[in-house]
Amino acid sequence: MQSISPEQNITAVENAILETNKRFDLVGIKAEACQHRSGKKYSFVHIDCPPNQWPSLAKWLKFEQGVDYLGMITGIHYPLEFEFISGKPGYKPGTPEKGWEVVIHLTRKGIKNPNVGEQTVINASKLSGMDIPLEYQVSIILPQTDEPKIPSVQSIWEGADWNEKETWDLVGIEFEGHENMMRVLNPHDSPPGFHPLQKPHKIRYHDHNEMYDDAQGFMRKPLDSDKKK
Repeated sequence: MQSISPEQNITAVENAILETNKRFDLVGIKAEACQHRSGKKYSFVHIDCPPNQWPSLAKWLKFEQGVDYLGMITGIHYPLEFEFISGKPGYKPGTPEKGWEVVIHLTRKGIKNPNVGEQTVINASKLSGMDIPLEYQVSIILPQTDEPKIPSVQSIWEGADWNEKETWDLVGIEFEGHENMMRVLNPHDSPPGFHPLQKPHKIRYHDHNEMYDDAQGFMRKPLDSDKKK
């Protein structure tokens, strides 16, 4: 199996960071290099982006930098107080400026559809410039709010369609402009405002009834509700 070299990876990352910061530095977008902790430990481009600049950055990445694949969107809730995790290692409370985070994982694969009857042979070691595959991670921080939302990029990457639906369904972050938003993992008749990965939800804790214990009725107590959690 072919693979690009560490030198190709570093060159691609450095060039991408330079181009991103040169283009967007004045609007609060900042790119830096990060490194995977496992596998070949290749580097990738991490970008911090204000919510209102996300559509501009997304279009630039797609149409000018060849970022052709959106693989995942995740959402994180950072409430100011959360009694179940307070004081436990690995958990940090939110701040007034950081109540939510959206993380988008993108890849520049560089795969092109050949013409009919055309055969393309790629030698990974010979790739250069924007032909070198590259990973991007975009982080969008939102302040404390009861209505977290960012613009949708459904019209830019097809992969955003399901991922935005899933992030809204589980975390409750809205994607403005997304067409046909719907529940995809929770029951379609879930109560409005129920998003189980928001931290205040007390799923099966302290005698609290949640729909995970009865997806059809929502109100049945779990069998172990009398046991101390």
